[in-house]
Amino acid sequence: MSASGTPNLSTGLLPWLFGLYAAATLLHFAHNAEYLAQYPNLPSSWSRSEVYASWCCVMLLGVLGYGLYARRHRSVGLTILGLYAALGFGGLLHYTRASMHEHSAMMSLTILTEAAMGSLLLANVALLAGIASVSTIPRRRRHMVVRCMRGPAA
Repeated sequence: MSASGTPNLSTGLLPWLFGLYAAATLLHFAHNAEYLAQYPNLPSSWSRSEVYASWCCVMLLGVLGYGLYARRHRSVGLTILGLYAALGFGGLLHYTRASMHEHSAMMSLTILTEAAMGSLLLANVALLAGIASVSTIPRRRRHMVVRCMRGPAA
């Protein structure tokens, strides 16, 4: 794929990856909330409503980032979207409280799906941020950066 096709593909993928990641976080948080007592070594003081409230806060961050990006505040929007996507790795902290073997298959599926979707969204956001930074390079030097992005000539 040429570097010239990358911005359109990355921009087109963003809403899909955002939606997939949002669904994955909802799946994980909902499973956490509904089966809170079964998750190994989580604090007993946590409540179902607190888990859902946490998801709302995480989702609010994502909606804020996506909204800013869509309204042409690209740098700020991408920064917030990057933070939102990185929160997907937080689910992996379950494995610091108990081994993977102590979690059910469904628990691990929701945790790993959230991390995987967060990784895809984060990679897309990083690519878009890189493209945005190239577009701020003065035109007379931009061709050198684009040549580096394409890699060695075949």
